[in-house]
Amino acid sequence: MSTKIPKIKLSNGVEFPLFGLGTWETFHNADATKLIPALEAALDAGYRHFDTAQAYGNEQIIGEFFDEKIKSGKIKRSDIFLTTKLAPLFHHPDGTEQVIQKSLENLKTDYIDLFLIHMPFGFEPIFADNSSVR
Repeated sequence: MSTKIPKIKLSNGVEFPLFGLGTWETFHNADATKLIPALEAALDAGYRHFDTAQAYGNEQIIGEFFDEKIKSGKIKRSDIFLTTKLAPLFHHPDGTEQVIQKSLENLKTDYIDLFLIHMPFGFEPIFADNSSVR
C-alpha cells in the first residue's frame, strides 16, 4: 500500500520528498539480503527519496535494486530522488570528479538528484587554502 509522501519545491523547480530512507545506521556495508527488503518496503510505502553515500558501502546494492525496478517498468528513474555524498577523504577538487563518476556507476544512473559534501560532526572544515584555518 503506497502513501503519497509530501514534497517541497526547491528554488530550481525540483521537487524534494520530505521523507526518505536513510541507509547508514542499519544498512552500512549491508548485504543485499538485509537492504533489499527495506528498499522494497520503503518503495511500497510511497518513499521516493533514498539517501546513501559511497562511504556507506551500499551504493551498488541500491543501484542494482533500482536498475531492476526501472528495467521491469515498475518505476521510472524520474520517480525516485537519489542523494549521495562525497566522502571526507575526497574533499579536494582533484579527485571529486572521479568519485562522482564512481557513484554514478554504483547507482547505475546517469544523474544524482542531490550530491552532498559529507562532513562528519566534530571535524574542522577542510579548506582548499589552509590559510583560512585557524
